Amino acid sequence: MKFKLIYPRWEKLEGQTIFNLPPHGPVVMAADLPDWVEIDFTDENVDELVIDESPDFVGISMMLTTQVKRGWAIADQYRKMGKKVIFGGISTMLHAEETMAHGDAVFLGEVEGRMAQVFEDFRKNELKKVYNFMAKPPDMRLIGPARRSILNTDRYYHKGFRMVDLFHASRGCIYDCYPCAVRYLGGRGFRPRPIDRVVEELEQLDNNRLFIVDNSLALDTQWEKELFRAMIPLKKKWCSHTIEAKDEILDLAAQAGAWYVYQAVFDTSDYIRNRIRQYHDYGIGVEGTILLGLDNQTEDDIKRLIDFLLEIDLDLAEFTVLAPFPHTKAYADLIKQNRIFDHDWDHYNAGKVVYHPKHMTAERLQELYNYAWDTFYRDEPQTMKMFNLITQVINKEMNDGTYQPRRRDLIDYSFGKELSKMENN
Repeated sequence: MKFKLIYPRWEKLEGQTIFNLPPHGPVVMAADLPDWVEIDFTDENVDELVIDESPDFVGISMMLTTQVKRGWAIADQYRKMGKKVIFGGISTMLHAEETMAHGDAVFLGEVEGRMAQVFEDFRKNELKKVYNFMAKPPDMRLIGPARRSILNTDRYYHKGFRMVDLFHASRGCIYDCYPCAVRYLGGRGFRPRPIDRVVEELEQLDNNRLFIVDNSLALDTQWEKELFRAMIPLKKKWCSHTIEAKDEILDLAAQAGAWYVYQAVFDTSDYIRNRIRQYHDYGIGVEGTILLGLDNQTEDDIKRLIDFLLEIDLDLAEFTVLAPFPHTKAYADLIKQNRIFDHDWDHYNAGKVVYHPKHMTAERLQELYNYAWDTFYRDEPQTMKMFNLITQVINKEMNDGTYQPRRRDLIDYSFGKELSKMENN
């Protein structure tokens, strides 16, 4: 049976450095497919999608709200041809009711141990409209290595530099943050993968560079230490969301290959300043993540925050405006207060203001978002700051003998000259 799996394209944010990372959801889903299923995968962000009669069954994996309208359009085309379509992924769960109108089935929840039944139902022409496992997470031991062989690896280079592969060591989160839908998607709780299963997957990865996509690695200190100790011999280089700012943890993280972390910068306190310094003390870079447009922010607060960022030696900064995604507290509040004025899901990309802020107009918040990007990268462009981070990881790799030469046929000339200088030194 031929199964066509599609990851829809989405519009990237204007003015930001464009690169593509290999998607995670499709390779996790593909790992649970029965052996008798022949899979053909297209990431529409890097390859052209050809819609034809060849597949028996079509799957659309959607992670972002900004993908859903494109995903629906693709499904509509296939269904006009008489093909059955199943949807899955994070944004399928967030937009399940709307998505049902465009598919023959929607899969809600985590896939491990469940795909065989779905495909058997399809083969028997007994496909259910909804497969809902959101309240029944799988046994974490069932999560094996993702099936990255479906990816066209050559497409995930940036100026000749191989980008990170996505990987997860745990699921879930113990918190319930205002703009976040994780509690709805996976329940409020921390579900770590057994360390031996984590190591099994990491040993199979041919890419030395990883993005550990867990919501946070700072949810269980003992597990966190065990994870980093197990990773040390593997010599991977990785970035992640928050890790604990404890000396023992940071030391283990650095030994385990921590390259840089995403750190939320939510105020101008000494706590934030010291935390950035502490990461740097252990040779770990920091990309600040800054959310603009919360109800406790005035225009002066935002300007002070941007000034503060220029003082604390961030390696990179990523600015977003609050995007009220369905099934978040933010969405519930703003809907109740009748403050959302734009319901076009294409605009829910965290770069466009779709609601009325509390202390300024929507237009002014959009201007401040643009001002934040322009101001932070005024003296050193984003591409140069990215190159500095890349330099850090290449130096780490060269020191421990894991450096993989770049793809010279894909290299950008100016970028390549700088990399060549490093390699020749």
